[in-house]
Amino acid sequence: MIVKTGETAARAAGRSAARTWLGVGAVAAGTFTVITTEMLPVGLLTSVAATLGVSEGTAGLTVMLPGVVAALAAPVLASATARVDRRIVLCGLMALLAVANTVSALAPSLAVLLLARVLVGLVIGGFWAVAAGLAVRLVPERSVATATSVIFSGVAIASVVGVPAGTFLGEAAGWRTAFAVMTVPALVVLAALVLLLPAMPPVGVARLRDVPGVLLRNVRVRVGLALTLLLVTGHFAAYTYVRPVLEEVGGIGAGAVGGLLLVYGTAGIIGNFTAGAAAGRDVRRTLVTVSSVLAAAVLAMPLLGTSPAGAVALLVVWGLAYGGVSVSVQTWFLRSGTSAPEAASAVFVSGFNGAIALGALLGGRIVDSVAVPGVLWTGGALAALAAATVLVFGRRS
Repeated sequence: MIVKTGETAARAAGRSAARTWLGVGAVAAGTFTVITTEMLPVGLLTSVAATLGVSEGTAGLTVMLPGVVAALAAPVLASATARVDRRIVLCGLMALLAVANTVSALAPSLAVLLLARVLVGLVIGGFWAVAAGLAVRLVPERSVATATSVIFSGVAIASVVGVPAGTFLGEAAGWRTAFAVMTVPALVVLAALVLLLPAMPPVGVARLRDVPGVLLRNVRVRVGLALTLLLVTGHFAAYTYVRPVLEEVGGIGAGAVGGLLLVYGTAGIIGNFTAGAAAGRDVRRTLVTVSSVLAAAVLAMPLLGTSPAGAVALLVVWGLAYGGVSVSVQTWFLRSGTSAPEAASAVFVSGFNGAIALGALLGGRIVDSVAVPGVLWTGGALAALAAATVLVFGRRS
């Protein structure tokens, strides 16, 4: 079945342009809420570890586990909800996110907290599998690139507002309060999705048997998956432990970390829209640039980031580069030419979140068994391999 363009669908529903873009904004707000919840432990690892009596590496499981679950859940949920209106799917997932945040806030032990993070992983996998390619169903074809950048801006805004705010709140009132507060935006976004999104009957949805076929038949999807695994694993091996990196490598006080994450996220927003526009013109060149700059910034941190000024400068470059990752990689998948777009999105979501989990796990093992700077060398090397992959194999595809 052929998916209608956003323009045709909008006209058929008699929706105004303003309402259409409000719907895009609601999906972006959902992206913001999901990513903030996913990344919230990054700024709270120290306090979570202290409260629950575990090491920082073990506390990193709160980042790793949702990624594993999301990677497994993306194709399964896309298939299981194949006959359900996509608006209803998104709304149900936001309701589940509110429950997960409430359980996290009340968790008496690491085991219960990890159970709540499993629920978060289900939300991440399902939400991204649907939302990642939703722009084409909401806006005219000429506006798809812009709408995609807006939807993915929720990732960068989560870094700017969500994670730093959670870090500040966790320092002031405890990490449990930070999770409890995240229930509120989940409920607000739920209401916005109900009110602003049109009915979106499932068309061209992913079936589990479609996913292997997309990988086997489409070389662009395979290159995109390899790129995602290398780049995102490298980033999260280092970024999951950015707080210890800033404190131990950069000599920055704990009280300044929240503010620096705000700076990082602001750079990420700029990187998101810059890369989104560039990817619309030449996605391969954009991905080579983003991967190379990310690798350079992370590899330079243990060499040039040993002072607060150097660490902050490199953190800004890091934020600019990573801000462009999600929108650029998703653009690559959208242009893969596959006849099963949600199957390709499921591959993207599974690879992305599996890489988050692998990066967090790898970084945790390095932090606990080697040293904090080791995550920077590892992360930078993987990002450099990602740049080489798209440089060499991207041209062939």
